[in-house]
Order: sequence, then structure tokens, then C-alpha cells
Amino acid sequence: MPGNTLETALVWGTVYGGAVLVAAWLAMVIWAYRDMRARSRDLWTQVLVAVVVLLLNLPGLIIYIFLRPRETLAEAYERSLEEEALLQEIEAKPNCPGCGLRVDENWQACPNCHTRLKKPCINCGQMLQLAWDLCPHCATAQTTGAKNTQAHVSRRVRTQPAPQQDDYSYQVPTAGLEFLDE
Repeated sequence: MPGNTLETALVWGTVYGGAVLVAAWLAMVIWAYRDMRARSRDLWTQVLVAVVVLLLNLPGLIIYIFLRPRETLAEAYERSLEEEALLQEIEAKPNCPGCGLRVDENWQACPNCHTRLKKPCINCGQMLQLAWDLCPHCATAQTTGAKNTQAHVSRRVRTQPAPQQDDYSYQVPTAGLEFLDE
């Protein structure tokens, strides 16, 4: 009888070991298929990977690991979003040359340091670079000291109003400010 118990234990051990190997084999096939689904949208490639791992077992899994794409589709998407966000951040808004604050491209002056950023055209009122002497919108020559003959109201750089009380002196910061003629 002791030999029969040993044979039964060997049979059960072999069945258990075989079941574990089959489960590991199926787990490798499923893992390879899911991993490839995360790395490629091509259905044929996903199925091919599962078949290679199914037929070749562990060597097929090793071959797949060597040949699989480096990044998942989600990682590639996140990387492209990061690159796009960085490019937008760089290109989105200019900085003030005086204080470095981000400014809008249509602002005439920086609200932080009052540095003049652009000037309005004397004819059409479109914002122009300070160095431009010709408006690209209406082709009007920009001359210094020229007054607008149309109903265009010139804009001044706004500063804080002086306080109403006379018990202390108040100075309006004017460094770097250029005012337009009224």
C-alpha cells in the first residue's frame, strides 16, 4: 500500500504542476495580448503577438519583450500633450521687456511696470510696434508729434490717480513711459 500512496502523490503532483504550467502559459498569452493592445491599435499585430506567445511559450514571450514598442499609446499621447503645452506656453504670450510679466499682444502698456509696449496707429488705431513708422493695416506713415485728424481718441498710459489729501506728497512713476499727444 505505501507504493500506491507514493504513486497517487506523484500523479497529483504532476497534475498540479501541469495545471500551474498551463495557467502560467495562458497568463503569458493574455498578458502579451493586453500589453500589445496598450502599445498598438493594429488588431492584426495584437493577434500575432498572442499567437507567437501561444505557440512558442516562454521563448515567444521573450521575443515579444525584445521587439515590443517602447511606449504605450497612453504614454505617447501624454508626451505629445506635454510637448504641445510647452510649445503653446512658449508661443502664447509675449513678456514685458521691463519686468518680464506676461502681457497680451494688444496691450499698449504693461500694467505692472508701466513700460510702453505698443503704440496706436494715428489713422486706424491698430496697435503697432514702437519701432514701426508705417502702419501695416492702413499704410499710414507714423510721424512723431502728428495729431490724428479723425475722430480717433488718443490713448494715454494709465497711472494711479493722485490722492486727494495734501498731507503727503505723491509722485506718479514716469520712468520709461511715453505718452501720446492729445
